[in-house]
Amino acid sequence: MKRIGFILLAVSLVFIAGSCNKPLNSGDDGRLVVKVTDAPFDISNIESATVTVNKVEIKKVGDCVSDGSPWVILSEDTVTLDLMDLRNGVTETLIDIEVPAGEYDMLRLYVDEAGLKVTDIEVPFSVKVPSGSQTGIKIHVDPFIEVSDRLTAELLLDIDLSRSFVLRGNMRNNNGFIFKPVIRAANLSTAGRIQGMVTDTSDVKIIEAEVWIEQDTVVATTFADTLGYYAIIGIPAGTYSVSATKEGYDTVSVDDVIIKAGNRTIKNFKLTPQGQSVK
Repeated sequence: MKRIGFILLAVSLVFIAGSCNKPLNSGDDGRLVVKVTDAPFDISNIESATVTVNKVEIKKVGDCVSDGSPWVILSEDTVTLDLMDLRNGVTETLIDIEVPAGEYDMLRLYVDEAGLKVTDIEVPFSVKVPSGSQTGIKIHVDPFIEVSDRLTAELLLDIDLSRSFVLRGNMRNNNGFIFKPVIRAANLSTAGRIQGMVTDTSDVKIIEAEVWIEQDTVVATTFADTLGYYAIIGIPAGTYSVSATKEGYDTVSVDDVIIKAGNRTIKNFKLTPQGQSVK
């Protein structure tokens, strides 16, 4: 799995009142910012990976449940995102809008289409999006995100493209992919980040070294950029194990790495070529 992010970009979106909405500027609104990052696979062979979102909704905890209408429409603008433009902790703002103060526990994205362009293959892959534009893709926010009066809450959507784009048959036969998104939601207001450099024993920067953070199971992954730099953002506060590796090198793991809310943790890695003894 590899991690890529979107360049920070403010997107002007129109708030459309739903049946459960309080009116805007009611005096108890807070600001909600939704950012997106992603984790594409084998980026050395991918030229572009696009996703077109044409509607975004959010669900307020316990609001209008009896009416069956807990969803609030945040946007019906069409936005196309190229997931290959960004990486290592850089994000793009998808939503920046005032919403009624309260607790929100689910987001729904309506994806109209997706596309994938592979190096050395002239024709882009056909990517099917099963029911993505009709029923929407539900993303659970656990724990929920709280929007407070006149304060800003930030929600990160981490799209894991290594599992979201499912190959149909053999890549060279151009049978295409199915887009079945695997998305992690994280509250940036209470999360931390980890970053650092990956080098070899001669202090040469290692490009595309894989770095992942886990707590019982893998939480998120990334690949170092052309400078050997990596970053993983939106990590809930806690204690983790962090590992790094690349083909031809041994895997290095560090336990008991503490991530603090709102803070940056620095962890550098020095990888040893396989078969080379550590002096």
